Amino acid sequence: MAPGPASARPAPPRLPPLLLLLLLWLPGSPARRAPRYDPDWKSLDARPLPAWFDQAKFGIFIHWGLFAVPAFGSEWFWWYWQKEKRPQFVDFMNNNYPPGFNYEDFGPQFTAQFFDANQWAEILQASGAKYVVLTSKHHEGFTLWGSKYSWNWNAVDVGLKRDVVRELEMAIRNRTDLRFGLYYSLFEWFHPFFLQDQSTSFYQRQFPLSKALPELYELVNRYRPDVLWADGDGGAPDKYWDSTGFLAWLYNESPVRDTVITNDRWGAGCICKHGGYYTCSDRYNPGHLLPHKWENCMTIDKLSWGYRKEAWIGDYLTIEELVKQLVETVACGGNLLMNIGPTSGGSISVIFEERLRQMGSWLKVNGKAIYETNPWRAQNDTVNPDVWYTSKPKEKLVYALFLKWPISGQLFLGQPKPSKGETEVNLLGYEKPLNWTLAKPSGIMVELPQLSFDQIPCEWGWALALTNIS
Repeated sequence: MAPGPASARPAPPRLPPLLLLLLLWLPGSPARRAPRYDPDWKSLDARPLPAWFDQAKFGIFIHWGLFAVPAFGSEWFWWYWQKEKRPQFVDFMNNNYPPGFNYEDFGPQFTAQFFDANQWAEILQASGAKYVVLTSKHHEGFTLWGSKYSWNWNAVDVGLKRDVVRELEMAIRNRTDLRFGLYYSLFEWFHPFFLQDQSTSFYQRQFPLSKALPELYELVNRYRPDVLWADGDGGAPDKYWDSTGFLAWLYNESPVRDTVITNDRWGAGCICKHGGYYTCSDRYNPGHLLPHKWENCMTIDKLSWGYRKEAWIGDYLTIEELVKQLVETVACGGNLLMNIGPTSGGSISVIFEERLRQMGSWLKVNGKAIYETNPWRAQNDTVNPDVWYTSKPKEKLVYALFLKWPISGQLFLGQPKPSKGETEVNLLGYEKPLNWTLAKPSGIMVELPQLSFDQIPCEWGWALALTNIS
């Protein structure tokens, strides 16, 4: 039947305003639907970061792979040995392995007989970190899960024959309050498809279409990481990797679309420009406030991200240096991602474990000045360079974190402007409020308590909570 004129059709029933409002806010209704992101950087860069990441402040990076078997020099061992032929790496192989030994021969030796994901989880929880990022695949291409696209070059088929990603994911989610994240290297040094694409100036795209992108989708769907830490563009632009297309799917359709955080390493020219938070470079620590959320990814071992057998005590950052990195980074609006490298046997060496547990003990006392804080108007004290500031505006709190306990027992703070009769100063971990006086021409002088070694709340750095200051 043909429709009649509009005037002849009955008007649709009018819904009461309250019922209409309720219908609009039902799950799945347009009013509640999350915004969709287009596969271009303008749209993707506009996505707000999930709040948990900025609140977390501190994470642990884990670099683990076949490079842990030779455990010499660097996680770039294969490249330095075979491509650059650096003498120390060539000599190491000549002196320790028979002629004709290939990097692939390290695979069966990657036994990880001491790997216990539950033990790792306990150590990570004790560190005070709020998220962890595991290298699911480094530039060597060996995957720590049973990738369908990395046949016989993964931890399920070769060596330990275990799904490391799954085991650690389950341990982290079942035994800790940390968020679980994964690092993924886009390129692989010696993969024939990548080398062939490279020879065409990346006009051909055989490697991303048959290897990198399928593995990224597999990782996200199978393990649902809250952090996806891309790296290693191999000099190829983001269009070669289809980074914007993948990220649009990640933010719109993936099972982690509401919680996932990504970084800025999605193709040549992207770093410090596009993506979620910025990393800008390894060990990036600008020392001042940035307009965009950033992360300082750094290593306890000063010379390598992977485990090294030849390292000595001076190669490792002290706990004082690590606390300083954390305080400076958080004061300037960043997160600290601190790296460890497990052994090929699957253990976390005692020097790394000690540093993690030391950081955790420090955060038990001073965590209020780190977690869920905002940068203050001044990041570093203009008079005392060993003092850094964070804040919690809703609680009218400013924290002054100082890295050296003054011999005089008096701490001068040049930035705070106190309110007479309202400002209070407390040392975290100490019960009684501290005395303070106005300083000239500005700032305050805080009288620190005279404490014995047993009474001092912590080592390596301390925090004052200042209320009602401007």
